[in-house]
Amino acid sequence: MLYIIGLGLNSRGISKEGMLALQSCKKVYVEGYTVDFPYDIETELKLSKNLEVLGRSKVESNFLIKEAKSRKIALLVYGSPLFATTHMSLIQDANEQGVRTKVIYSASIFDAIAETGLQLYKFGKIASMPAWNGSYEPDSFIDLVKENRSIKAHSLILVDIGLHFKKALVQLEMAAQKKGVDLGKLIVCSRLGSEDGKVFYNNTEILRKKDIRAPFCFIIPSDLHFLEKDVIDSFE
Repeated sequence: MLYIIGLGLNSRGISKEGMLALQSCKKVYVEGYTVDFPYDIETELKLSKNLEVLGRSKVESNFLIKEAKSRKIALLVYGSPLFATTHMSLIQDANEQGVRTKVIYSASIFDAIAETGLQLYKFGKIASMPAWNGSYEPDSFIDLVKENRSIKAHSLILVDIGLHFKKALVQLEMAAQKKGVDLGKLIVCSRLGSEDGKVFYNNTEILRKKDIRAPFCFIIPSDLHFLEKDVIDSFE
């Protein structure tokens, strides 16, 4: 049996159902490659079991499925467990091999960004920003921003683990300039759902001076309803 359990956005975000499931598991793993945790998971969760952090190669291999054939195990995922597509692939592979799975949900960043005042139904496709390395400078996230703007939709850009804010902001500016996109004022959400969660709204020159901690994401607003504008203006 394989449980895939969402941790929510802070150390108390896991559901009671999730905690009860963990009590029956012989081994508990943590998916550690999609987000920079805003807290020490082993200390804060206070589990009696040792946690093992897994990288992408282990999660996307047959490692978990093989173990789940003989005993109950759990994979803990920050936020909501199926927000990353690789976790859905894990479930499909498990089902094909006759391994039972159960998903236990919790809050995701897509729940928390409603705190910005932007209406969730007005968001378009979600983009991801990988870290640039040497000549490797993928900028397709800006193409999605352009596509979303064409239908007057807001854009959520998720940022790769380990990518610090100032470097991510430079990447965003460079990609936008290359693609002819005027960023204007943008929103940065930092650690939403946690005690020190913050929302910032301003131009890139002002944002560059802020102390913005991971995990964070960018939101590029499109056309604003007056109620949306009233709320986001309060974050300047």
